[in-house]
Amino acid sequence: MTDGHPGVYLSERGARFAVRSATPVTLCLFGTEGERRVAMAGADGIWSVEVPGIVAGQAYGYRAAADPAKLLVDPHAVELDRPFAYDARLRERGVDTGGLVPLAIVRDSPPTGSLSSPLFAPGGLIYELNVRGFTMLHPAVPEAQRGTIAALAHPAVIAHLRSLRVSAIELMPIVAWIDERHLPPLGLTNAWGYNPVVPMAIDPRLAPGGVAELRDTVAALRAAGIGVILDLVFNHTGESDVHGPTLSLRGFDEALYYAHAHNGTLINDTGTGNTLDCSQPEVRAMILDSLRHFARCGVDGFRFDLATILARGPGFDAQAPIFAEIAADPLLASRVMIAEPWDIGPGGYRLGEFPADWLEWNDRYRDDVRRFWKGDGAAGMFATRVAGSADVFGSGDTRTVNFVAAHDGFTLADTVAYAERHNQANGEDNRDGHGDNHSWNDGVEGPTDDPMVIVHRNADVRALLATLFASRGTIMLSAGDEFGRTQRGNNNAYAQDNAIGWVDWTARDRALEAFAFALADFRAAHGLTRVAPYADAEWRTLAGEAMAATDWTDAPGFELRLPHDNGNTALRFDRQIRRVSLSHGIVLESR
Repeated sequence: MTDGHPGVYLSERGARFAVRSATPVTLCLFGTEGERRVAMAGADGIWSVEVPGIVAGQAYGYRAAADPAKLLVDPHAVELDRPFAYDARLRERGVDTGGLVPLAIVRDSPPTGSLSSPLFAPGGLIYELNVRGFTMLHPAVPEAQRGTIAALAHPAVIAHLRSLRVSAIELMPIVAWIDERHLPPLGLTNAWGYNPVVPMAIDPRLAPGGVAELRDTVAALRAAGIGVILDLVFNHTGESDVHGPTLSLRGFDEALYYAHAHNGTLINDTGTGNTLDCSQPEVRAMILDSLRHFARCGVDGFRFDLATILARGPGFDAQAPIFAEIAADPLLASRVMIAEPWDIGPGGYRLGEFPADWLEWNDRYRDDVRRFWKGDGAAGMFATRVAGSADVFGSGDTRTVNFVAAHDGFTLADTVAYAERHNQANGEDNRDGHGDNHSWNDGVEGPTDDPMVIVHRNADVRALLATLFASRGTIMLSAGDEFGRTQRGNNNAYAQDNAIGWVDWTARDRALEAFAFALADFRAAHGLTRVAPYADAEWRTLAGEAMAATDWTDAPGFELRLPHDNGNTALRFDRQIRRVSLSHGIVLESR
């Protein structure tokens, strides 16, 4: 795919450069003699040129006639020479930014051909992690490798993942991002990566070895039976609002790439200042190119941040073209697709409305499970969540991704230690982050040496973990929650590239970790890794009697018996004593 298609394509003669733009574009090649500019020819919105002698490793950028002072990063770049760094001059029209933005690096295309089948299957365990924060404090990982994608292939990391029976790790954004402009004056940086600039180039801080580092790490994890899912952001870019920088898409064709209201203002359905216009075929083509690029790197699939945006035009459409385009693509049709089924725009909450072969993050599971164990949630709704959320996903195979904690919100340990958020370190006077977390503190806010509070918190965390592992459907665990990771009450640690946001491996709760390993083993051995509806399930009161409809009112718990291997797997949830008991020959209790 070269003629008329954006990207850089190497050949024996050199390379063809092509980019989409509303105004004429000049190619800028960089070498020991500085910047060399090459005119490009335009046809049907694509500007292209063939340059002889180009080899892999060539640094380049573009300048568009809309503002030729701005050096622009190729939207199809797959590697950059350095990270993005915010500078006020990036937003000033007519100010040259040649030394302020990263240069794209020409690389050979990854191998083409058929892909290996995903290792992950619905019903498995997804382990969500931040690449940098996960290993920055890992004592077994060499210091020079900590915080990188390559560190995820370290034997100690793989051993831990296997002990949890992880089906796939889900990497929070690895694509190159830029800090929001309010962070540098606060001495903070974006640690999560949900502010990308171009959709394919991996951030050099995470992958010093470039795209090859991702491919090698994915291969090593696959050899251990662990898949990789990438969390991708196709809802906005780091170019932000009208006061934001010009780095790539804005300089090429802002009217095409970003959604605008009838009065010409940028639509902000993301809360970040701009919104990608996925109703435009050219925008969807860029998204599909990005997915194919990463699919060729061997990943199992993708989680889409604020996925409602994918189907907006401007309102949400469950039959939006992008769903059919992905399903019809020979490289993408077999990949795992996971939606975060909401955004902040009008009608943005769309849980249960994505395609039948997509999984969906289920925040109702998180909230209803927390409410039950907190003491203000109904057992009936709790049971519905444990059983796969048929009220959302119907009576067939469930598409739920169950979780009790994720990257945005309290960690699992903090959920039972803090009734209120404590985000002062973010520099926004504790206004950011969710205010209603369905969390509790067992009588003391934050750290305590009160032995009874500690006992209660330990029981609560174990009950929440055991509920997750006992639930029907795909389950997701946020990295470190299996051993009590804390963020000191910060429920929005996106700007904490420090001890608040990093996983502390030396302080982990070994007893809780062992319990999580045992839960994973029990789940695998006793028929709980399932998405299919329960057959011949028995719902009983805590006294062992058949559950009547009236018993659900104010019930403190219940027992669910599931036929399995010539016997029953019994799941007992008792809020009165903060205990979950799982039994099938052996008994595994949360306290």
